[in-house]
Formats: sequence, structure tokens, C-alpha cells
Amino acid sequence: MEQRGIRPPNDGPRRGAPPRRLPGQARPRPGDERRRGQGAARPGRGSRPARVARPVPAARRMPQPRLTGLGTGLFCAAVMLLLGSLDQLMFDGSPAVYGVLFLPVCVLTALVVREGDLLTAPVVVPIAFAVGLLTVADGGGGSAGRLMGLVTGLATQAGWLYGGTLAAGVIVLVRRVRWIRRRRRRG
Repeated sequence: MEQRGIRPPNDGPRRGAPPRRLPGQARPRPGDERRRGQGAARPGRGSRPARVARPVPAARRMPQPRLTGLGTGLFCAAVMLLLGSLDQLMFDGSPAVYGVLFLPVCVLTALVVREGDLLTAPVVVPIAFAVGLLTVADGGGGSAGRLMGLVTGLATQAGWLYGGTLAAGVIVLVRRVRWIRRRRRRG
């Protein structure tokens, strides 16, 4: 049994077909396409001036990566693990250096998460802090010593942890409010 097309017909121009002319428009002359590409107006009747491109601000030209909630968590945890390892190698596991490095990661995490997953950023930031702290934590031998070093590090570095989480939360709330306002204007 044949089913009739569900989609409406496409009345637009076909690929490779010459563009349609409206009644009263002049036929294009050879070489007009070349001049149009250079921004010159087409002479003759029915001509329109060429569109002038406006300069686009640099912020709008830059690609804006947007990560899902899971992608943001993995990104943040990987960066904090890397920074914790670098801190261990270069500064002998300084908790203050690790805390200072944590703040820009929080801001970056809050900026790259997509709008639909905004509320996950303040959740994944403390988890990533703990993951990276595993490399910086000063514990004795074995897994019990490492765990005690992690708990001690979380207790002594709570200021950095709360500060970074608060920064991520504020950025996320501002982005969320702007997103909701844009959606209300459209709809």
C-alpha cells in the first residue's frame, strides 16, 4: 500500500538550478556573480545594493564549548587531578597552592557547562576537589594513611573548597536566570 508523502512539498530552489526571478527583474548577465561576490551593486533595473558585513565582536566569534553534566564532572576531575599532580611535583604538595589553583577551575567549570545542566556544576566541583586532593594529601603508608590524609586535607582546606563551590554556584545562578529570561522572551 502506497502512503502519500507526510512532509509538505519543498517549493525552494533545487541544487544546481538557477535562482528564480520575479516578474520585472532583469536577467543576470555573465560576470554578475563575480561582481556580486566582490560587494559591487548590480547595474540595471531591479538592482539592490550589496549587503555590507558588520564587524562581529571577538567574543561572539570565539567557539563556546558546552559540556554536559557528566562531561563537566569528568573535565573538572581530570583537571584537578592534573593540577594536584603538578602541585605535588613542583611545590611538594602545598595545600595553599592547590586551593588557589582550584578557584579558576571552578569558574571555568561553571562557564563551560551547558544551560540544561547548569545545576550540576556546583555538585561536581567539590567531588573534583577531593579527587585532586588524593595526590596532594599527606598520609602515611598504605591506603589507611592516604584516607586519613584525604580527610585531614578536606578539613583543613574547607575554606578553598567552600569558596570555589560558592563561586561556581553564583556563576551558575546568574547564567540560569539569564537563560530563563531569554526563554520567556522567545516564548
